[in-house]
Amino acid sequence: MKFTKCNRLRGEVTIPGDKSISHRSVMFGALAKGTTEIHHFLQGADCLSTIACFQSMGVAIENNGDTVLVHGNGLRGLKKPAGILDCGNSGTTTRLISGILAAQDFTVTLTGDASIQKRPMKRIMEPLAQMGARIRSIRDNGCAPLEIIGGPLHGIHYLSPVASAQVKSAILLAGLYAQGETRVTEPQLSRNHTELMLSAFGAQVRTEGTTAIIQPADELYGQQILVPGDISSAAFFMAAGLMIPGSEILIHNVGTNPTRDGMIRVCQAMGGDLTLLNETTTGEPTADILVRASHLHGTVIEGAIIPTLIDELPMIAAMACLAEGDTVIRDAAELKVKESNRIDIMVRNLTAMGADVEETEDGMIIHGGKPLHGAVIDSKLDHRIAMTFSIAGSTADGETEILGAECVSISYPDFYQDLERLKS
Repeated sequence: MKFTKCNRLRGEVTIPGDKSISHRSVMFGALAKGTTEIHHFLQGADCLSTIACFQSMGVAIENNGDTVLVHGNGLRGLKKPAGILDCGNSGTTTRLISGILAAQDFTVTLTGDASIQKRPMKRIMEPLAQMGARIRSIRDNGCAPLEIIGGPLHGIHYLSPVASAQVKSAILLAGLYAQGETRVTEPQLSRNHTELMLSAFGAQVRTEGTTAIIQPADELYGQQILVPGDISSAAFFMAAGLMIPGSEILIHNVGTNPTRDGMIRVCQAMGGDLTLLNETTTGEPTADILVRASHLHGTVIEGAIIPTLIDELPMIAAMACLAEGDTVIRDAAELKVKESNRIDIMVRNLTAMGADVEETEDGMIIHGGKPLHGAVIDSKLDHRIAMTFSIAGSTADGETEILGAECVSISYPDFYQDLERLKS
């Protein structure tokens, strides 16, 4: 895909369903009694991997596009799959399903694409092993493929070294089946979609500070779920609306869960003109977000806010290039173990576009105010990187070419069409 400088962006856009919530709604629906009806489900490749895995374990799932019906097998109704479970590019599928599989009465092998086979799985293997799980890395490198021999589990109190919703969720899901209470304490609070949704399905979950606590469950019960728009996808249009002069974009039905809303807070801290309209507060909070072009300035992003915007940091880094002054990103070493090493790839590609960016051990320093120019960008098949540089390329002089641009189908299949429509 090739991008050139855009005069302005105008119009309205409805973002696809939240990826995290779409994954969980299928998983929890599969473990529940009765039918779970999911509306505004994200039809991205990652979420389709989750559907395929549970179908392989005997769960009847009707995918009708915007609406998905999951006919649950009950908490103990999964069946041994005929073959290997393929999680595709999805770290969420791989890590969360491991917590469920650890408690089943069968053995299964779990794998994914080349990217997944490089991503760290010890972070779930170790706490699950403490619960009694038998889980091993087949290549003995701490990565997938994983062999999981299901069996009885017991509750633990796990002090997680990282604030990771995937780690927390894998342990809580194992805790549904464990003997006794299970607790996970994080250094900062990561996104809490698992706790909110499991509670709605009938599990006994509560939070004390940065500790999530779950009791073993007898049964979960099917629910009706309306998936809000994914703020991680909305982030690209939020940034574009602020960065491109003369722009005004209304983004509909965006999830504004406080454990995910760091992008909104950073945009406002940088002087961005963002207005939240039609806010809802029941269940997963949502709002329409009105974005207007703004004169941005640098800021410092660190500490407890990092888990609330970890997926948005590539776009924030690109936005900071056009802001006045310096932007410092700290405490973001987690970016190194995403679909790509996002610190390295952002520094190299932004530098190629003329930005003044320094890589640090756990983040980067962006010296803003220098205009960007076109470059050839290798996305490394990382959807967030491809989308980030399509926006950066729309602000830059000359032509920006993105290699591997098709990878956006992982989380936002219609992204390029939506961007093009706002340009007209």
